[in-house]
Amino acid sequence: MISTTYLFLKASKISVFSLLVLTLILNSCNESKHNTTTDFTTVFESSNGLETATYEETITYYKVLADSYPEISIDSIGETDSGKPLHLVTLNKDKIFDFQSIRNKNKRILLINNGIHPGESDGIDATMMLFRDIANGTIAFPEHTVLATIPIYNIGGSLNRNSTTRTNQNGPESYGFRGNARNYDLNRDFIKSDTKNARTFAQIFHKVQPDVFIDNHVSNGADYQYTLTHLFTQHNKLGGALGKYLNEEMMPKLETKLQEKDWDITPYVNVFNRVPDNGFIQFMDYPRYSTGYTTLWNTLGMMVETHMLKPYKQRVEGTYELMKSMIEIVEDDHQLIQWNQVHSMEGIMEYSDTYVLDWEVDTTKTTALNFKGYEGELIESEITGAQRLKYNRTKPFTKVVPYSNYFKPKIEVDIPVAYVIPKQWFNIIELLQLNNVAMKEIQNDTVITVESYKIERFETRKQPYEGHYQHYNTKVISSEKTLNFQQGDYLVYARQNAFRYLLETLEPEAPDSFFNWNFFDTILQQKEGFSPYVWEDKALALLENNPKLKEDFNEKKTSDSNFSANWYAQLDWIHKESKFYEKAHLQYPVYRLH
Repeated sequence: MISTTYLFLKASKISVFSLLVLTLILNSCNESKHNTTTDFTTVFESSNGLETATYEETITYYKVLADSYPEISIDSIGETDSGKPLHLVTLNKDKIFDFQSIRNKNKRILLINNGIHPGESDGIDATMMLFRDIANGTIAFPEHTVLATIPIYNIGGSLNRNSTTRTNQNGPESYGFRGNARNYDLNRDFIKSDTKNARTFAQIFHKVQPDVFIDNHVSNGADYQYTLTHLFTQHNKLGGALGKYLNEEMMPKLETKLQEKDWDITPYVNVFNRVPDNGFIQFMDYPRYSTGYTTLWNTLGMMVETHMLKPYKQRVEGTYELMKSMIEIVEDDHQLIQWNQVHSMEGIMEYSDTYVLDWEVDTTKTTALNFKGYEGELIESEITGAQRLKYNRTKPFTKVVPYSNYFKPKIEVDIPVAYVIPKQWFNIIELLQLNNVAMKEIQNDTVITVESYKIERFETRKQPYEGHYQHYNTKVISSEKTLNFQQGDYLVYARQNAFRYLLETLEPEAPDSFFNWNFFDTILQQKEGFSPYVWEDKALALLENNPKLKEDFNEKKTSDSNFSANWYAQLDWIHKESKFYEKAHLQYPVYRLH
């Protein structure tokens, strides 16, 4: 019956989406799965590589696929800013979809995220075809690997469909928008979790606990010959056996497999407004980004970045081949990946005394790339009259260029035994709980000697960035204090599965710390001050009764001309050195135990 219906609909030129909806209804009446008569041609294929599936077409496609093949399951989880849930589609030869049971069977799990920027839709179409081709036997079923995908992560952006906002991009005909339903760039939100999307992603990520993570994108930036570029998480940052495996085995194997299939690939070309013939630096994926976030739990992460100017059909087919090649690598290395993950975690838990909060390029090491680019020249702009860059595709080149993909520590911190978080900082506690952080409530009011941070200095962005005026170049002063803590405050031991997450968020000097993302901005505002005419007399008495304070004050006036010329600054300095200055100002309210 379904085959006859399909032929009629095809002859009538009714949309693939309508066909899939009808097929889903008909299949729901049929108890037996494994229907092989449905045509699972995607919108991408039926349009000869010119179009991408809409959100509705994509979800319906997976529902019909899951209804037809018992090896596929689709679940809806949580909520997004659009009001719709995220979907998780799982493909497992064993027909088991409980992830704890999957882990008990010692399978590796590969999670694919699509449509975080819905205008970059290559992965949406490529993953639909990949799941179909494995389910129907076109590609051999992975024996040691379970695949999971979020078909479209940015649902609000996907529903905001247009044909103009990807100014630099060559197809598809229409696509979604980069901002989500509340205009957040979701690939900057993984740590701060301002959106429901990010909070639901955390649910999915900790449910799935993937060994390998792929986030599919399309590049912006320079022009070059490649369709495919890869952006693996920075290997020094990942560190240990796992970082070594990523850089020396997984990445080269992927490059080799794709080259054997006539798909050249290069590291993501982190270059704008110039020809990359003098080399380029690896993109540092801090935890605000998807792979930076997933790496905090020792997941091997990479972004696929297809080149924006290549035809859409070519980009989708390249993404398909890349994911297929990654499955082959995970299959071959399933035991090695697990060994590296276990030993990397053991190394962190048992042997590390310090943790690197920020990195800088190691200028003593580079990797030589045999890079395939296009010559460029500066010509006069017919619009502005200024010099502009023009790539010449009739002049391709292949030359060795330096790739700076080694980083060294810039900021390090001693690893505490635990953090103490007062219960009133519920927004922080909720995010820790969302990320499966193990915490212990203090049962009785108690006195604890802790390491305390005072914010010494910081800078703040002058322009808004993803809903925040983010801080940077933060510095703290550390001291030991004996403080009262209340019943219900939280004790959080550092050495647990969420170890990296805790250090990256709770240490103020980390680039993506909760402090730098403005979660503690209330401590930056002084709540009480002084009236100069009142404070003058009290300040004078304070100096007269404290010779050391008076000596320090006079020395500062002598050594600092700006200070000596500013009467208010002088009174303020004395106030801050007195008992009248409020303790909460610049006091970081998360404490460390040693």
